[in-house]
Amino acid sequence: MGVQTAIQTRGWFGRGRSLQIAVSCCCLLAFTLFGYDQGVFSGILQNEDWLDQFGHPSDTHTGIIVASYNLGCLVGCFINFWIGNPLGRRKVIWLAASIIIIGAILQCSAYSVAHLVIGRIVTGMGTGLETSTVPMYQSELCQGHMRGRLVSAEVLFVGVGITIAYWFDFGMSFAGGPVAWRLPIAFQIVFAVIVIILVFGLPESPRWLYNHDRAEEALQVLCTIYDKPADDALIRHETGQIIEAIQLEERNGRFKWRNIFKRDGVQTGRRVLLAWGMQCMNQIGGINLVVYYIPSVLVENVGMTAQLAQILGGCINMMFMFGSLVPSFFLDQMGRRKTMFWGCAGLGLSMMMISILLSFQGTSVEKPTASASVAFFFTYMLIFGGTVNCVPWVYVPEILPLEARAKGTAVGVSSNWLWNFTIVMITPIIINRLQWKAYLIFMATNLAFIPIVYFFYPETSNKSLEDIDFLFLGSDIEKGTIGHEDRLRKPETHEPITEHLEHK
Repeated sequence: MGVQTAIQTRGWFGRGRSLQIAVSCCCLLAFTLFGYDQGVFSGILQNEDWLDQFGHPSDTHTGIIVASYNLGCLVGCFINFWIGNPLGRRKVIWLAASIIIIGAILQCSAYSVAHLVIGRIVTGMGTGLETSTVPMYQSELCQGHMRGRLVSAEVLFVGVGITIAYWFDFGMSFAGGPVAWRLPIAFQIVFAVIVIILVFGLPESPRWLYNHDRAEEALQVLCTIYDKPADDALIRHETGQIIEAIQLEERNGRFKWRNIFKRDGVQTGRRVLLAWGMQCMNQIGGINLVVYYIPSVLVENVGMTAQLAQILGGCINMMFMFGSLVPSFFLDQMGRRKTMFWGCAGLGLSMMMISILLSFQGTSVEKPTASASVAFFFTYMLIFGGTVNCVPWVYVPEILPLEARAKGTAVGVSSNWLWNFTIVMITPIIINRLQWKAYLIFMATNLAFIPIVYFFYPETSNKSLEDIDFLFLGSDIEKGTIGHEDRLRKPETHEPITEHLEHK
């Protein structure tokens, strides 16, 4: 009775589909906040009042100010490594949004560079906690055939947040004075407050509850989220798989944090490294050169006026959002590996064309070719939104075993923020000093990812989180081949597959 009461007091959104929609809305809004935080500073860097307030920072100092946010995100991931599993998914999301509010207040009230940097680091810590928890929470509250679309939709709303930030910055630029940049920074508080309100009415992850010996409450959550009785085939199937996965992962004893890179029966260490590498690909391809600095790039490399650069920057970043619509509907049909193949190829080609067209600086055809390069910023963002943007956020929580999922996701997402920090830090310097050659770096990294994905990353589309454990059992699967678990399952049944493994 106590468990039932506890579930119902959090059940503001009813049962079944309405509750699933509420979970998705909370996760989508959290990632809208993430995108808004990413994009809001790009339109501020050219603001005269902001420049006057902070002493017209050099390219190096600008990199430090902007990248301090990403350093905070990295710290947030490390904090989540320690607190994620003990606190649970809901409490971490609540804590993350609260920290973001504190950081936003510090930023919008800043009158010195040190004050601003501290505020950005605090905001980043909240974002690091948020981004290493929300995709995992969504993944654990949906079925395998919907996971790719739902988590991709979160990444789509990163694009929505970036777009809102760009156009809000542009609109406020006409206001003049401190409000033109202080209000856009403060506006992120609105998103964070709504996330805090929503998360209070949502259930905890049933997988986390099972893993913390709260089986009765976990069963109630499953029944509520799917609106089915405890003896329904779907509930029995989900419950059986979760319990079986926990038993499989505990075969060598309870998981401890120091085992995060252990080579155990389910290859935890390898899977954490795969997660880390996939999020690395999300950043080293050069995305934050465009997200953070596209107005500066269009002014300094292409030769546009500041106002035209801001308008085009907003349009270019809308491509991110439009591209993300495709995986939001079709990623489970597209597959993770093929999406990465085509995406990395398209990004590499776009960066190559930008470099070629900007290389004519100092010649008689400089202006037309420099202007033509803008088209490939559009293609870059469209392709990134539809491919390399979404796959890592889906892949990281699903590739990890349950016992290591919270810590492993924190490690994986820390890669995103480590390389995010690196790229954001060096971009103002390389676009000023290397000019067109800077884009060749990102051309090379994007093309290098294609063979890496081909040889090391297995396909995970349309598999339950528990079935993915079985991709990593046995030497015949270690080379990244896929589909073996399908032969281990009896046709047209939902029976656990342990007994079939025992016969092999």
